[in-house]
Amino acid sequence: MLMFALLFGVYGYYRQEDIATFDSSQASLNKIYSVINTVLLLSSSLLVVLALRHCRRAKVGSAPILLLSASACGIAFLTLKIMEYREKFASGISLNTNEFFMYYFVLTGLHSIHVVIGIVILFYMFMLCRRKNLSDKHISVMESGASYWHMVDLLWIVIFPLLYLLN
Repeated sequence: MLMFALLFGVYGYYRQEDIATFDSSQASLNKIYSVINTVLLLSSSLLVVLALRHCRRAKVGSAPILLLSASACGIAFLTLKIMEYREKFASGISLNTNEFFMYYFVLTGLHSIHVVIGIVILFYMFMLCRRKNLSDKHISVMESGASYWHMVDLLWIVIFPLLYLLN
């Protein structure tokens, strides 16, 4: 979180130094992808909350399906991000285009790495919740995994308006 906070601060500083470049570069981003990605991550967090609630109540039945659905949302997020990157690269835009795109690729790339880690954690939670009897330790591990996934979500809630909406 501290690394991202530092990047957000540095981004804000350089944005103030060259508002015109940042605004014109931002205008070329695909806002439809970013809105869909926001809905996907928020939905995945809700699914994780519901899965954890079922596990806490020892009603594990639908928890694995909820966790797989949350993972699917994460995979869909990454798929859209790859499509967005491909569009940028195809139009000649890269990290070296200007400062905005350097921050765009660094922030969204780092976030995407965290999404990948989160999907692995969600899959581990899926494996845990398929057990017949979940111990308090298992629930604690699942709560930690859910907290990580919510942190990934929170980061996107900052990245989304910062890169796609704020002018």
